[in-house]
Amino acid sequence: MRQNNVADSGAIKKKMNGYVGFSNYPNQVHRRSIKRGFNFTLMVVGESGLGKSTLINTLFESKVYPGRDDSAAVGAVEHPNGVEISSVTADIQENGIKLKLSVVDTPGFGDSINNEESWKPIVENVESRFDAYLAQENRVNRSKIVDNRVNALLYFIKPTGHRLRAIDIEFMKNLHTRVNLIPVIAKSDTLTPREVEQFKANVLADINYHGIQIFKPVSDEYDDPETIADNKDIAGKIPFAVIGSESFVERADGTKVRGRQYPWGIIEVENEQHNDFVRLRQMLLRTHMEELRDTTDVALYESYRTQKLLAMGHVQDAAVFREFNPRVQQEEEARAHYAKMQKLEAEMSAVFQQKVQEKEAKLKQSEEELHSRHKEMKAAMEAQRTALEEQKRRAQAAMPVPGTAEPMYQTQPRKDKKKLFGGF
Repeated sequence: MRQNNVADSGAIKKKMNGYVGFSNYPNQVHRRSIKRGFNFTLMVVGESGLGKSTLINTLFESKVYPGRDDSAAVGAVEHPNGVEISSVTADIQENGIKLKLSVVDTPGFGDSINNEESWKPIVENVESRFDAYLAQENRVNRSKIVDNRVNALLYFIKPTGHRLRAIDIEFMKNLHTRVNLIPVIAKSDTLTPREVEQFKANVLADINYHGIQIFKPVSDEYDDPETIADNKDIAGKIPFAVIGSESFVERADGTKVRGRQYPWGIIEVENEQHNDFVRLRQMLLRTHMEELRDTTDVALYESYRTQKLLAMGHVQDAAVFREFNPRVQQEEEARAHYAKMQKLEAEMSAVFQQKVQEKEAKLKQSEEELHSRHKEMKAAMEAQRTALEEQKRRAQAAMPVPGTAEPMYQTQPRKDKKKLFGGF
C-alpha cells in the first residue's frame, strides 16, 4: 500500500496493492435496486389538447396514463380556478427492475378565460408532497418513508411559433425552484423545421431573460468522452420539440413504426430527424433518471426544507458542516485561548488602573483635608499666640516700675484696688 500526501485538501490518497472488495459497491447497489425497486414521480402540465397523456404512454410504451375521459378514475381534485390535480400510479418492470411510476396531471390548466394565479394549486401540490416527506423524516420511526416528491415536471408549450406567453413565463417563474423543470414544445409536427428552430431560440431567450432555471444534463470529470458528447447533444435539444403516438404506421418498405400518417407522408416518433422524442426519453429515463431523483432530494427538497425550518424558528449551526482537522482545530483553540488571555489581561489592567486612580483620588482628598486642618490649626495657634502676647503686654503694663512705690499709671484710686481684690 502506497501513500500520497495531498497538501491542498489535507486528505491522504492511498493506492491499494491488492484487491479489497469495496469496488464492488456499485454491484451491491444494483442488486438492492433490483430487490427493492424505486419510485419516480412525473408531473405533466399544459393546456388541454397538447397530447400530454399520449406522450406519457409513448414514453413508457404502455397505457400507463388514461385519457381525459377516464380522469375521474384517478381521483381528480378540482380547485376553484378550474385546475384539477389528478394522479395515477403504475408498477412497471423491465429486465427485472421494478419501477413504481406516478404520473401527476393538471387538467384545466390554462383552459379558463382568466388564468391568473392558475399556477398556485400546482405549487401547493408540489409543496404538500415536500411537507409530507418532511413530516415522515421527523417521525420517531422512519423505517417506511413513502417518497412521492415530484422528480421531474414536463411543461408543454403550445406550438405558436412565436415566443412564450405570459401564462408560460408566470408558471415557470413560480415552479422552477421547486421541481426539475423540463420545457417541451408539444405537437411539433405542426411547425416546419425552420419554425421549430426559431421557436426554440425564442423560448430559450425568454427563459434566460426571466432567470428561469431548467434542468440540463451536466458532465463531470468522471464522464467518458461519449457521455460528455451525449450530454452536450441533449442539452442542445432543449426545449424538446416532440410528438407522441400510441399507434403504428407502415412505412414504404413494409416495416411498422410508431408515428403518424399524413397525406404528405409519415412522421416517425423515434426518428431524430423528425423530432426530439428520442433525446427526451434518453435524458428522462435512460441516462439521467437517478440524477433527477438526486437533484430533487439534495437540492430542491433541501432548499425547501431549510426555508421551512427557518420559518419555524430553527437555526442550523454551520459548524457541523466543516471538515474536521485536529491540527487546525488545535491551532484555532490556541488562538482562542490567546485571545481569551489577552482579554483577561486587558480587563485586569483596566481594573488595576481604576483602583490606582481611586486610591490616588482618595490620597489627594486626604491630603487636602490634612492641609485644611493644618491651616485651621495654624490659624488657631496664631490667634492664640496673638492673644497671649496681648495678655503679656497688658500684664507687663500693669507691673510697677522699679524704684517707685506705685505703678507708673494709675487709673483708679486705691480704694478701688482693694475692692478689686476682694476688699483686703
